[in-house]
Amino acid sequence: MAPTDRKQASDFPPEVLELFDGYVHNALSRRDFLTRAAKYAVGGMTALAMLDSLQPNFAWAEQVKTTDKRLKAEYVTYPSPKGSETTRGYLARPAKGKAKLPAVVVIHENRGLNPYIEDVTRRLALAGYLAFAPDALAPLDGYPGDEDKARELFGTLDAAHRTEDMVAAAEYVKARKDATGKVGAVGFCFGGGVCNMLASRLPWLAAAVPFYGSGVSADEAKTIKAALLLHFAETDERVNAGWPAYEAALKTNRVRYEAFVYPGTQHGFHNDTTPRYAEAAAKLAWSRTLKHFKKHLR
Repeated sequence: MAPTDRKQASDFPPEVLELFDGYVHNALSRRDFLTRAAKYAVGGMTALAMLDSLQPNFAWAEQVKTTDKRLKAEYVTYPSPKGSETTRGYLARPAKGKAKLPAVVVIHENRGLNPYIEDVTRRLALAGYLAFAPDALAPLDGYPGDEDKARELFGTLDAAHRTEDMVAAAEYVKARKDATGKVGAVGFCFGGGVCNMLASRLPWLAAAVPFYGSGVSADEAKTIKAALLLHFAETDERVNAGWPAYEAALKTNRVRYEAFVYPGTQHGFHNDTTPRYAEAAAKLAWSRTLKHFKKHLR
């Protein structure tokens, strides 16, 4: 698909976007999506065509090329004794500059370490961070190159081991000799929820930026010491339903936080590989994210 043919969320009926959200979060099967979306098909835009159009196109997302000489990027293994024992992630940092840098853990959606998340990791490295993106699918040979297959594999993971692998990723970058010991986290959807979990599990985590992620329980919120910056889409009933209770818990426990809801956006609005991407909101949210990390990690 040429860039000029790229569709936007407004090109789809709201009901179809809601069905797609259910599909990518395993609430609907592919057959269910196609059956229910068929009633909204218009002209040549069949249910199958809508599903294909809503899927990621990773060529759109490469803001920082894998060959960018300003960066050093590589896949590394790291220990996770309470999880998968040894697992894997993608590490990027500036090729030149300071010997030690603050670190940011980048947590993917429910599809593993795909090209979009790797690109976000490189963006953070260009901003002057030691950026590390663990791959929850590493025990299953990593991201398979197909989003549907990735979600299927993701659903077979041991949830407890998966959580410990994410915690171990933060511990790994904190302990690296080229890190300052200051660590932040940013994540999207599943990864947003992981950011909140890390903030409650790790009292030394300095900053967390969940994009449309689920919060933790009121009891878990008591242990949060990190400064939170929370980004929400306006149209995201599934995630937003839990925000009032989570915000109340943050206020009760005097957790430092800022929260923003971006008008006219859908869940996944930062992901520039799909029609749900909202450029203005994504850029604003990202500028706020970089400002947040600069304030709390440097």
